[in-house]
Amino acid sequence: MFPIAAATPPTITDMSLTYYSDADRLQIKKAYRDLLKSIKVPLTAEDSREIRKAYEIAVDVHSEQRRRSGEAYILHPIEVARICAAELGLGATAIVAALLHDTVEDTHLTLSEIRLAFGKNGDKIAVIVDGLTKLEGADFDTNSGSLQADNFKKILGTLVIDVRIVLIKMADRLHNMRTLGAMPKHKQLKIAAETEYIYAPLAHRLGLYNFRTEFLDLCLKITHRDEYNFVADKLSETKRARDAYIEGFIAPLKEQIDKFGFEYRISGRAKSIYSIWSKIQTKKCDFEDIYDLFAIRIIVDVPTEQERGACWQAYSVLTSVHKPLPDRLKDWVTIPKSNGYESLHTTVIGPEGRFVEVQIRSERMDEIAERGYAAHWKYKNVKRQEDVFERWFDNVRETLEKSGGNDSVNFIEDFKTTNLFSEEIYVYTPKGDMKMLPKGATALDFAFYIHSDIGYHCHAVKIDNRLVPMGQKLKNGDQITVETNRSRKPSEDWLKWVVTSKARERIRQALREEERLRADLGKEAIQRKFDKLKVEFEPSIEIIIKHFGLRSRHELYLAVYNEAIDLQDDLKVFVIEKGKMHPVEGDKIIPLSNNDKKTPNDKHKFRHDLFIDGESASLFEFELADCCHPIQGDDVFAYVTSNSIYKIHRTMCSNAPNLMSHYGYRIKKAEWGTMNNATFVAELLITGMDTGKGVIQKLSNRISDDLNLDIKAFSIEGNEGYFEGRVKLVVTNKDQIVLAIRRLKLLEGVSNVVRVDN
Repeated sequence: MFPIAAATPPTITDMSLTYYSDADRLQIKKAYRDLLKSIKVPLTAEDSREIRKAYEIAVDVHSEQRRRSGEAYILHPIEVARICAAELGLGATAIVAALLHDTVEDTHLTLSEIRLAFGKNGDKIAVIVDGLTKLEGADFDTNSGSLQADNFKKILGTLVIDVRIVLIKMADRLHNMRTLGAMPKHKQLKIAAETEYIYAPLAHRLGLYNFRTEFLDLCLKITHRDEYNFVADKLSETKRARDAYIEGFIAPLKEQIDKFGFEYRISGRAKSIYSIWSKIQTKKCDFEDIYDLFAIRIIVDVPTEQERGACWQAYSVLTSVHKPLPDRLKDWVTIPKSNGYESLHTTVIGPEGRFVEVQIRSERMDEIAERGYAAHWKYKNVKRQEDVFERWFDNVRETLEKSGGNDSVNFIEDFKTTNLFSEEIYVYTPKGDMKMLPKGATALDFAFYIHSDIGYHCHAVKIDNRLVPMGQKLKNGDQITVETNRSRKPSEDWLKWVVTSKARERIRQALREEERLRADLGKEAIQRKFDKLKVEFEPSIEIIIKHFGLRSRHELYLAVYNEAIDLQDDLKVFVIEKGKMHPVEGDKIIPLSNNDKKTPNDKHKFRHDLFIDGESASLFEFELADCCHPIQGDDVFAYVTSNSIYKIHRTMCSNAPNLMSHYGYRIKKAEWGTMNNATFVAELLITGMDTGKGVIQKLSNRISDDLNLDIKAFSIEGNEGYFEGRVKLVVTNKDQIVLAIRRLKLLEGVSNVVRVDN
C-alpha cells in the first residue's frame, strides 16, 4: 500500500495501480493524463508533486471500490479534479482536494494523515477535504424537518470557510449528474430535484452559468424525458438552417466593427434545452413559435479601461445594422449584477423579421460570466471591479449567524428566495447612497437592510416623499425614507410584508423573543398558583401537560398567558395529595384527538395495480395528489405525509422539486402495475383563434364522438378573437390523454393543447 505519511515525495511510478485490472489501468492512466492536460494555471514543481501524490493516494485507497456503473471508483475523483481544472480554472490545492474529496468519507484515510502527507500545505487541503466530507456524511438532525435542508445549510456554511469547498462540490455534483444513468429511477428523481432546487441557483449566484445551464438540462432529461428529447430533436433538425441564419446575421456586423480597430470575436449558439422548454411552458406555444432559439455574443478584446467604450461602440454598430427593440436593452456594464456579471443585453430584429438576442461584453467580462467566482479572483485589483462576492459572503455569514439553530427548511426557503434566485433593483437613501435589494423587496425590507434596529421600530415609510404602506414593493430609482418609533415592535403580519431572508429572520427573532417573555409570565403565574396551593412544581406540571394533551411546558406557559387555560377554573379537575396534583377520580386524561385520521379509501379499485417500494399499494394508506392528478401510465413517486398517508404525485408535478429537495427521506418509489379499467380525471387547457364557427361544438364532437371520452367539466372564454378553454376528461390511462392532445391540435383554429395541474 502507498505510504501516505512518507517523509519524501514518492517516485512517479504506477505502483498504486497494482490492484487494478489491465483494462482499469489503461482507463485510469488516460483519465489522469487528461486531468494534467486540462490544468490552466502555472504549476510549481511542488504543485506537480502534490497532485501526483494525491493521485497515488486516491488510487490506492479507492482500489477496492467501484461505481454503480461498474467502472473503477477512482475515475470519479479524477474527473471531478479535471472539471475543477478545465471548467473552473482552479489551482493545485483545489485539484489535490478534489482527488481526495471522497477518501475520508469512504476509506480508512484520516484527515491527520492528509495533513502529514502534504506538509506545509496539508492544513489547507485537510480543511477543504473536511468541508466536503461533512457535506456528504454529516449526521443530520432528523427533527429539523428536512435532511436535505440541513445539508444545504451546511453547504452555504462552507462558503465562508473556503469557497473552493463549494466549487469542488459543484464539480462533484456535475459529474454525478452526468453519470446518473446507472442509478434507479426514484433515486435519479431525488438527486435531480435536489440539484434543481439548490445547486442550479447556487451556481447562478456564483456566476457559474455553464454549470447552471447543464444542471437544469440534465434535471429536465430525468424529470421530463419526453419533453427533453422533443426539444433536443427539434434543435438537431433545425441546426443547419440556424447556422446559416447566424452567419447571415453576423456578416454585416463584422464589416462595421472592423473599422474600430480593436480585436473582437462574434459567435452564435443555441439556447439551452431547459430554457427553450421553459419558454414553451410559460408562453404555452409550440417549438416553432419560439423566436429566440439562439443568442449572438459579441466579445471585445481591449484593455480594462477601454471596455465600456468598446462595448457601447459595438452596440452602436449592432443597432445601426439591425433595428433594436429599445425596451429590451439591459445595461449590466454600467451597474454589474450583484454576482459580478457584466454585459450589455439587447434584442434586435434580424433578417426575415426574426427577433435575435445579443450579448456584448469584454474578454474579462466573458471569463467572469463563464466561470464566475472561479475567475473573479483574477480581477480583484481591476479598477471599478468591486468585490461583489466578498459582499455576498458577508451577507451569507451574517444570515447563518443570525439563524442559529432555527428550522433549516425556513432558512433555506428564505435564503433561496432572496439570495439565490432574485434579480436586483437599485434604490436610494435620503442622502443619495445607492442600495441594491432583490427584485420584489418591500419598503420594510429596506428598513431592515439599513439596520435591524431601524427595521424593528419602523413606524412609517416614504418613497419620494410620499407615504406608502410598509409592504409596498420597491422599484428601480425609488428614494426611501424610514421613520421609526421606539414603542413599535414587529408583529406576525410583518412576515407577509417582507421577502428578504434578513428581514424575515429578524422579525422571527423578535417574535420568538416576545413569545419567550410571554411564556415566562405564564410560568410565573403557574408558580404563584402552585405556591398558594402548596404543591411541588416538577411532578405536577408534567401531569397538567399530559391532561391537556399539550406537547411541552412552553406550550402550557403560553396557554396560561393567553388565558386559553384558566388556572382558577381548569385546575378544579385535580386534587392535591401529599403536595402533588392528581386528576379527580374518574376524570380521564385525553390525549390529542386522532379522530380525523383518514382510513383507507376503498373507492380506488386500482389499488392492486399500483406499487410502492415494490409492494402492493393495498398495504398502504394512499391518495392521489390533487395538485397534479396522476393517472395510470404517468411517471409517479410517493410522498409520505406527516400523518403517514402516501401521496402519489407525478414526477412532473410542480411541487415535486420542493418535496424531493426538502424531504427526500420521505420520498418512496411508486409505479403502476398492469393496466386496467380504473378511471381518472385529467384537465386540458385549449387555446386558439375564435372563428365564431361553433368552437364549443367542434371541441365537444372531437372529444365525445371521435375519442369516445366522457367530459366531466368544460369551460371556455373568448376575447377579441382569442379563446381559452378548460376541459376535464374521464380517462383510464395516460395514452388516452396523449391521443386527445394530438387529435385536438388538428382542429381548425386550435393553436395549442396542454395538460395542466390544478
